[in-house]
Amino acid sequence: MAAAKAAAANAYIPYSGFRVGAAVLDADGSVTVGCNVENAGYGSTICAERTALVSAVAQGRKQPTALAVYTEPGVSPCGSCRQVMVELGPTMQVYLGNAKGRLVETSIAELLPNAFTDIDPE
Repeated sequence: MAAAKAAAANAYIPYSGFRVGAAVLDADGSVTVGCNVENAGYGSTICAERTALVSAVAQGRKQPTALAVYTEPGVSPCGSCRQVMVELGPTMQVYLGNAKGRLVETSIAELLPNAFTDIDPE
């Protein structure tokens, strides 16, 4: 969570003022961080969770075991982030933290039940 909080300080947030930081722990023990980066074309904005996950993949880290997300008020990841989380780290634990020290531990399955996957239903 400390790495996620530190990453939030780097957020580029000229429109919302809402800082988010994320940190991915890989099976090899490495940590990759990300922050939200806004854009005037709102569809081009990228969340901290996706920034951290795609950065980890770009660095060759493809076995995420945990994801920490920090926001001052403590919020849950958006739907787009949840889908990326299912795809890149379907079994990783997720930790949601805030400025008051509150920490919630959850899982991808809890955040996105019945996720869209390529699993054959039979």
